[in-house]
Amino acid sequence: MNHHIRFCLLTVSTLAFFSCQETPKEPSESLEDRALRIHQNAITIDTHDDINVKNFTDSINYSQLLKTQIDLPKMKEGGLDVAWLIVYTGQDSLNAEGYAKAKDNAMAKFDAIHRLCDEYAPDQIALALTSDDVRRIDGEGKKVAMIGVENAYPIGEDLTQFEKYHEMGARYISLAHNGHSQFSDSNTGEADSVWLHNGLSKLGEKAVIEMNRLGIMIDISHPSKKAMEQMIALSKAPIIASHSSARALCEHSRNLDDDQLKLMKENGGVVQAVAFGAYLDTEKNDTRAAYMKEVYKTVADSLEIEWFEFKDFPTLTAAQKAALIENYPKVRALGEQKVAHMTDAPEAVNVADFVNHIDHMVEVMGIDHVGISSDFDGGGGIAGWSDASETFNVTLELVKRGYTENEINKLWGGNLLRVLDEVQAVAAEMQKG
Repeated sequence: MNHHIRFCLLTVSTLAFFSCQETPKEPSESLEDRALRIHQNAITIDTHDDINVKNFTDSINYSQLLKTQIDLPKMKEGGLDVAWLIVYTGQDSLNAEGYAKAKDNAMAKFDAIHRLCDEYAPDQIALALTSDDVRRIDGEGKKVAMIGVENAYPIGEDLTQFEKYHEMGARYISLAHNGHSQFSDSNTGEADSVWLHNGLSKLGEKAVIEMNRLGIMIDISHPSKKAMEQMIALSKAPIIASHSSARALCEHSRNLDDDQLKLMKENGGVVQAVAFGAYLDTEKNDTRAAYMKEVYKTVADSLEIEWFEFKDFPTLTAAQKAALIENYPKVRALGEQKVAHMTDAPEAVNVADFVNHIDHMVEVMGIDHVGISSDFDGGGGIAGWSDASETFNVTLELVKRGYTENEINKLWGGNLLRVLDEVQAVAAEMQKG
């Protein structure tokens, strides 16, 4: 089957989405036909897709086929139904000036997402705030946008801003990113064992309770392990890891070890495995990356583009960061085309490597606590799922591994929506109290 699958999405009812019943198997149905049927019937949710506000204008936006890894044509082609679009702000100084600058960036991204849904493509995509919204919008034949916040740094020290973010549509927030924030230590502290708070700050502890009160899912994909443990101890609701894989398979501080996975299960949360090569197989990724580095540089030179890698991101200027985010998809796509027929190119991290992590997490946590994410346009994307148009290939690999339709529905979104429902139910109880 071709990597790019074009088909019309079928709608699914609430009952069918959560039912334990399998859709009847057609006589003499091939494995690929079965996978396609399952994929068409599922509500597929990717919990982490970065955005660039330059792609949210009246002349350039996601209603068009862009050089990005995700846009509406690619979502339709690959059968990706729900994209969590990310309000991301990099870490800077912990002072009023830094917070103010970051706030402007965050608001620009919130506004961009709303413009896409309200002005540019309201006939194609709508913003969801609840699981019922997701099913309703999907039933209308539209794509679904949801909003996650990667790094609470722009909030500053004003906890009332969490309510503002919630009003603007944020349904998960991470308290840190690459670097310690005013709320929480980051996983990056493992590199030098230098910590700012030894987990959460006092402000971070208050933020956890405030997010519980509002019905915002707490995302632990970037905070330190100690901070994550403290969040689980404090939270009255399940939490999520919006884009993290299994540390047992890939030794990276962004991944969760088995003890953390078991904590997430006990908490009732969900871990969204991420299709990011460096977090799936470091050795394989590094070998391929070293080879591709020269290829990308050649491509960038031919386009007269100054080229950097995402590992350089923290050291880049604001202009260089913006240029990298804008140019990365284009250079990467051209580079991959260039090496497609080169016999000496090392194998890339692929969908099978990705599903290995899903397998491990299901083994450790159970099927009810695992989900799927890509980190598209933020460094994610692997061979076979390089952009949203290839989303079907993940389902195909899951079917090959023997996952049932009900299990695949849970992985693709059922588990995540269950957690969202529980978080919002806890909020309703807290607000009554």
